[in-house]
Amino acid sequence: MAKQIISATIDSDLAKWIDHELKDKKKYRNKSHLIELAIELLKEQ
Repeated sequence: MAKQIISATIDSDLAKWIDHELKDKKKYRNKSHLIELAIELLKEQ
């Protein structure tokens, strides 16, 4: 799958949550990985 660069402005609380989640390197490789997984979950609903 080709990747496309995007930009988003999000709430500061969400940004802090993302940073907190990224401390566990076993779950997510980086912010892009976390966001891709979150969007996939939303897409499945």
